[in-house]
Amino acid sequence: MELRMPAEWEPHAATWASWPFDDEEWRGFLAPAREEYAAVLRRLSAFEPVELLVHDQDTEDDARQRLEGCDVRFHRGPLDDVWLRDNGPIFVRREDGSIHLTHWRFNAWGQKYDYALDARAPETIARILGARRVEIDLVMEGGSLETDGTGLCLTTRQCLLHPRRNPGVQPAELQRELHRYLGLDRVIWLERGLEGDHTDGHIDTLTRFVAPGKVVSSIAGQGDSNHDLLLENFHQLKSYGLEVVKLPLPQERRELEGVRLPMTYANFYIANGIVLVPLYGDPRDDEAMHVLSKVFPGRLVEGFPARAIITSGGAFHCLTQQQPTGALAR
Repeated sequence: MELRMPAEWEPHAATWASWPFDDEEWRGFLAPAREEYAAVLRRLSAFEPVELLVHDQDTEDDARQRLEGCDVRFHRGPLDDVWLRDNGPIFVRREDGSIHLTHWRFNAWGQKYDYALDARAPETIARILGARRVEIDLVMEGGSLETDGTGLCLTTRQCLLHPRRNPGVQPAELQRELHRYLGLDRVIWLERGLEGDHTDGHIDTLTRFVAPGKVVSSIAGQGDSNHDLLLENFHQLKSYGLEVVKLPLPQERRELEGVRLPMTYANFYIANGIVLVPLYGDPRDDEAMHVLSKVFPGRLVEGFPARAIITSGGAFHCLTQQQPTGALAR
């Protein structure tokens, strides 16, 4: 069974997402995070349907009120958190065009948080869709993988080889399983991720494909603690023959409870006809928007505030998961 993970810019049938609900988890930022996310989903729903998981009745009531009149369908499902890019299924396309759900294990980025409910999200979504689910006995998070749809994959050693994800599993074995279930047969391993990133170096905070063989890659200023590693990434990517466009990191350093927030423009989401970009009220917001507008000439590129959302560690790409077009395998 030949499976392939499509590039994010390939046509979507829908976007899957979860609605924020735990004020303790959001450390007092739940209300503004909901406000920011509602603006993103309202705009996204004008381009493709949104399938939204809601934890309970109060969560659903809040989401319905904020998203009234939008192309959003609400589904009740047990959740610990909202980062569906990581705990949700990765959709793949078979040679015959049918769409399958791959269900990798999820353990909250190396058992950092509660995850028993989040780990059930692929099962919940498969049940809602009436679709076939392929279970894989490896921990894998969607935000740790980036592909241009041709079998080329970007990831980081810090994340995939983390000892609390798949202890004892070697890179060659991981690559075999990525090929078997996602059709990824060429892997570029960057070393590590941003300061303050609790995902241990997810690629979607660092470097993103914008076309086959072409990436935008985050670059930081000289005084930033991320400067050296991001410059190393830039040169490594170029050495593999990729076309690399520099994407600035926000200039401001923000901390919450003494830990740096991993603000990045690379956590954009590519949808049908539009790219949704997180903005932070930062001096480099305009520069980042200019860079991304140039690399996505066929799409609208629009920015939305994410200063509250980033307090929980991620942004728009972390919050979403695309379902490619095609008949679902039953």
